[in-house]
Amino acid sequence: MKTIRLGLVGTGLMGREIASAVARWCHLEDTGVRPVITALCGRTLPPARVAWFREHFPSIHLVTADHRELAASADVDAVYCAVPHHLHAGMYTDVLRAGKHLLGEKPFGIDQAANTAILAAIRERPDLLVRCSSEFPFFPAVQRIFALAESGAFGRVIEVNTGFLHSSDLDPAKPINWKRTRAANGDYGVMGDLGMHVCHVPFRLGWKPRNVRAVLSNIVTERPDGKGGRAPCDTWDNATLLCEAEDREGGRFPWTLRTQRIAPGQKNTWYVEIAGTKASARFSTKNPKRLELLTYAGGEQAWQEIDVGYAGAFKAVSGEIFEFGFTDAMQQMTAAYLHELAHGRPLRPSAGCVTPEETALSHRLFTAALRSQELGTMEQV
Repeated sequence: MKTIRLGLVGTGLMGREIASAVARWCHLEDTGVRPVITALCGRTLPPARVAWFREHFPSIHLVTADHRELAASADVDAVYCAVPHHLHAGMYTDVLRAGKHLLGEKPFGIDQAANTAILAAIRERPDLLVRCSSEFPFFPAVQRIFALAESGAFGRVIEVNTGFLHSSDLDPAKPINWKRTRAANGDYGVMGDLGMHVCHVPFRLGWKPRNVRAVLSNIVTERPDGKGGRAPCDTWDNATLLCEAEDREGGRFPWTLRTQRIAPGQKNTWYVEIAGTKASARFSTKNPKRLELLTYAGGEQAWQEIDVGYAGAFKAVSGEIFEFGFTDAMQQMTAAYLHELAHGRPLRPSAGCVTPEETALSHRLFTAALRSQELGTMEQV
């Protein structure tokens, strides 16, 4: 059992999510690795938030507002970094130059230039494991879809649809935060915030966008600033991208990607749909146990519903009859990163985190989407 000492940069939602995954590590079996949180960093350190971490993680020896101090600590092996997008390039490269392994949040840089700078720093340290966060492909149904695709069960791909829809910005009276400002979130808007989630499965299967036609929407253009005034919302709320994609054998097919912060009727819905000449599959986190499959054997066509239950990439205490949720996906993704760090390889390709090269491809796609929106044209990726 190898112990990995983790430093957390960012004490907000995702920092607490990964801390929660670590706190219940005993839920996983046979990972061969154990994380221990030893350091904490936040640009602001509210006493109540620090107290929460210290209460649940007495292993924390360092609390600092300086990410460089955390990265330099001899008590830290790897760093999870969850900060606004405009901070990615500086913080990620500082972590790497300090010689620490890195699990960073998407989109891995506020724009393509920032992503390029991060990848340059990664090339300087080939001894370090660097991966990007994306949890939803660790749902058991999606792991099953990976296995079907890798076995050739779909035949030739006809069409793919992926999306991430939620209603976090449906209320126009919701005060503004950093994700609704171009300065912190970037020109990509919702694509930078949610886009990697909808790219993860196709990218991992070797399906790459050749071109894109984008329709981007800024629906709520200003919000309360929390100080009694109004502030402009200058990022894209919703995005629909239509791509011509290509598989490893050169076959081409349409791929539609949807990312939305303003999606009436949704809460936090991630989905994937694949249509093939031999079989089709679809899954949505609205029904986390339900995998729908359609196979063609002549005669009538009928969708089959399979309850996949709790069967993640890494075996857990929960039996397969139980349900799987986001916190489980977060823990499975964390286990995937730490397994690769401890053993030098992912458990299997479908149980690996997003690679730096895959983040670079997402930046090419989102940059082309911005050109498409501006010019009203199909743009090459």
